[in-house]
Amino acid sequence: MSLLETVHLKKYFGETRAVDNVNLTISEGEFVSLVGPNGAGKTSLCNVVSAYLRQDSGKIIFRGEDVSDATVPERVRAGIARSFQIVNLFDDLSALDNVALAIFSREGKTRNLAALAHADREVQAEAEKVLSQFNLNGKRSERARDLAQGERKLLDVALAYALRPKLLFLDEPTSGVSTRDKGQIMDTVASVVRGDRITAVIIEHDMDVVFKYSDRIVVMHQGAILAQGTPDEIRKNEQVAMILIGSADAFTKKD
Repeated sequence: MSLLETVHLKKYFGETRAVDNVNLTISEGEFVSLVGPNGAGKTSLCNVVSAYLRQDSGKIIFRGEDVSDATVPERVRAGIARSFQIVNLFDDLSALDNVALAIFSREGKTRNLAALAHADREVQAEAEKVLSQFNLNGKRSERARDLAQGERKLLDVALAYALRPKLLFLDEPTSGVSTRDKGQIMDTVASVVRGDRITAVIIEHDMDVVFKYSDRIVVMHQGAILAQGTPDEIRKNEQVAMILIGSADAFTKKD
């Protein structure tokens, strides 16, 4: 069943066609990777769907409803959430309080930021559960600024997850971390979203990550969708390999 559909979606910046007539359908429960060279329009598409950018034209249909004019909070309430390439944390708050703040935001509650996690026992319990799901419970009392980069990446995803989305966009969750940490981060994220049957769209440059975790891969180039298919189909696509790697057989050489 279709969860998200974009219809002739466009977003231009002057002469730059960041999102150029994109028609994309995401089905419930999919784990989709959105790939392409720098400037292909991946983050712009994510920003438009999540309302951080306003489309120039086109429609966004989510769970059968037209949300094209909905604001960021309205889309969050509808079930669309996202993490960021540059983590978006409250560095002076603990990991627990960061998650608690996301929960308070989801519930429309207001609390004194000085003692978020202690102001509401239900919120504290849920925040602890979320941290545990992302293997961060041992870091609950540490300030976000003191966490390692991989832990900060996981915490940023945990905040988006705490909004209880139906559709979760993850903008380069493994950027800036070691190869070993990439695997740990993606194993954790994939386990959580698949376990809760959350539909996930990941923007990623590491094709090893993309091929390993994706149900489907969507390739963007110059603001448009160039190709889409299963990992095996994309691995065999010479045009995609030329654009992403610079060699028509770069993917197949790894087999």
